[in-house]
Amino acid sequence: MHSTKLKTIIVLVFCVISLYANAQKFEYLASFHGIGDNREFFSNKAMPQTILGSRGSFEAGINIDNHHIRLGASELYEFGSEINFHKPNLILYYHFEEKNKSFYFGSFPRLNLVNFPLAILTDTLLYYRPNIEGMLGQYRWDWGNQLAFIDWTSRQTDTKRETFMAGSSGEICYKNFFIENYLLMFHRAGPAIDVPGDHIKDYMGYSIRAGIRTPKEKDIQAHIKAGLLASIYRERSITDGYIKGNSLFAEAYAKYKNFASKTVLHTGDGHNFSHGDLFYRLNNYLRSDLIWYFINHKNVKGKFNLSFHVIEWNDLDQSQQLSIVYLFGK
Repeated sequence: MHSTKLKTIIVLVFCVISLYANAQKFEYLASFHGIGDNREFFSNKAMPQTILGSRGSFEAGINIDNHHIRLGASELYEFGSEINFHKPNLILYYHFEEKNKSFYFGSFPRLNLVNFPLAILTDTLLYYRPNIEGMLGQYRWDWGNQLAFIDWTSRQTDTKRETFMAGSSGEICYKNFFIENYLLMFHRAGPAIDVPGDHIKDYMGYSIRAGIRTPKEKDIQAHIKAGLLASIYRERSITDGYIKGNSLFAEAYAKYKNFASKTVLHTGDGHNFSHGDLFYRLNNYLRSDLIWYFINHKNVKGKFNLSFHVIEWNDLDQSQQLSIVYLFGK
């Protein structure tokens, strides 16, 4: 039923678009995202799993003086599952773009728009919830940028709970020095018909880090940054106020040609983020990645990660990730 309605909407809108295509600028975007994610976790601190699949999407629309209207759909096929295991995601949004500002409203892809540390937003969100359903705005200056968004993740019914996510991120820079900020809030309410023992939950997390990076013209691209990772959580009527966590949050990255290494350190209090990587619930966590950018074409990007996870300085887990992203548009 939902699939039939989606197809009908897409056909009708494309018919309308075709009427205006000659008078306005017609544009489209096709994308492919290949996902290979194998998590060999034996510590029981995070879920061991293997995710293999591919996501395809297509969107098209018109552009009138930097005002874009886009319609399309995307769908994930996980290898080994039925073809209709995941429902298709509707893409339908308005986008305004100028040199120093961007604005989106509707259901639009989050890829390359919202990039938060895995501590706050884990990468599986991109696999299973590829769209932001709400709005996003960004303003850019010569010395930095700031972005804010709201994502309505569930509409309340008698049986479904109301949830939404709001966040902001940005950077201030001076020559090779920079200060970055991330803030995320997630509100988890209940369904319209109360469930006994179920309570409203509020999550908030933020990070502020300062660092230095190499100039863009250098052969070796690198940065180092460190600062605070903080979280605030409460379950109403259960927790005695808010549960707070603070930790040192540092990162070092270096890339030469098609190879790179990245190390992230979190040490201090454990955190309770709504959609964060579970390893950050621990007091001490170190992750080191060896990265191979094996495809670096204008329209195609391929990356392979070999990751080592040091847990509480005692256990070692490891994982491998492969990603191929192909974008083709007009």
